[in-house]
Amino acid sequence: MPHRILRAFNFGAARIHLPSDDVQFGHNARLLRMDTLVKLRWFGVAGQLATVLATAFILEFSFDLALCLALVGFLAIFNLLATVLAPRHLRLTEVNATYFLIFDVLQLCAVLYLTGGIENPFAILILAPVTISAVSLRFHHIISVVAVSVACVTLLCLVHKPLPWRAGESISLPQLYQDGLWTAIVVSCLFISVYVSRVANESRALSQALSAAELVLERENHLSKLDGLAAAAAHELGTPLATISLVTHELKRATVPTEIKEDLSLLEQEARRCREILSKLTSLPDDDDEPFTRTKLGLLLEQIANPYRQGAIDIKIELKGSDDEPHSDCSPAMVYGIGNFVDNATDFARSSVVISANWNARIVEIVIADDGPGFPIELLNQLGEPYLVRNSKRGGHVKERSGLGLGVFIAKTLLERSGAKVSFWNSKAGGARVSLTWGRSRFEKPSV
Repeated sequence: MPHRILRAFNFGAARIHLPSDDVQFGHNARLLRMDTLVKLRWFGVAGQLATVLATAFILEFSFDLALCLALVGFLAIFNLLATVLAPRHLRLTEVNATYFLIFDVLQLCAVLYLTGGIENPFAILILAPVTISAVSLRFHHIISVVAVSVACVTLLCLVHKPLPWRAGESISLPQLYQDGLWTAIVVSCLFISVYVSRVANESRALSQALSAAELVLERENHLSKLDGLAAAAAHELGTPLATISLVTHELKRATVPTEIKEDLSLLEQEARRCREILSKLTSLPDDDDEPFTRTKLGLLLEQIANPYRQGAIDIKIELKGSDDEPHSDCSPAMVYGIGNFVDNATDFARSSVVISANWNARIVEIVIADDGPGFPIELLNQLGEPYLVRNSKRGGHVKERSGLGLGVFIAKTLLERSGAKVSFWNSKAGGARVSLTWGRSRFEKPSV
């Protein structure tokens, strides 16, 4: 039996499958808006124009002012066309965003070529497009922006116009210092692309996982309201069905052909059947007594475990306490979280799963144990984080296995919001263990 890869989220007997690695949840959140890039570029245009004019008319340094203004004007015209022609809320594909950022790199490097190359202090601004790409693009697109930036910096180090200086004077930085500037910019491009992209990806993965959790909760909240809608529908339909039954009964007593009487009998029978179905709908909350009602801990665990007892795995519930048995609401968070861990335990158990509940005046603890292979050692410290990836060996071959980890992430997040401390470990005797611990007052606190 393979190690567990936790991929699904469960409520009762219903399993909610979450997106796979191939279809990332919330992928559109990665795409940049044209409006955002255009506004950032206007800052660049304003900065370049102010710097060029200040250098020419305040510092009175000598350089090719007309050509520099032409390059800044070209950037402004290009940006104006993007502002007018592109929809404000257009989200660029990653390929188009890559071209957009590469164009910014080339334009900036053209201005730097005219103003001293990497000797120009503003050469550091080439890191701006690299940083934006690291935040918003995939790795192979980031490499494209970084490669173009490094190539341009290298060319600027070898070929460039003199650094602007006072008329009749010139300045030239030592070659060793120029080499140091080149090295610093190149290393900064590489470091920022790796560092920022890694942090952004982790933040994006967490945000997408939380969005998935909210989607699941919203779905279950919608389903929980169907009981009330069913009861209201039964109440509203009861009166017209009673009228249909009464009219049908009176028509049967009248003098009508036999064929019509048979049809009236069938109509009366079906109306009676509809009333029976509606009466069952109105009694569902009283019969089940499950959703959102306070119940003892033992009954809560029985309700959660029952849907998973249909298979070959034996599920045992052990209760042990030194005080009165605690009560809790059958809140969605509690049912979802515990149910997810029970389901995973049954998936990987060899023969049995034991749900142990212990309590006293201060704490309530639930331990879910199975006799399966246990958690993978390499993932044990990562459990509870979304989007886990691991490699497993089978038959002498290495096969990549990927698990979203969203099921455990959602369950752990919901239970922690209810006040639980969630921990994972492997038993020395074999099998995985999940421990859920609440302060008793928090466990028995009614859900809002």
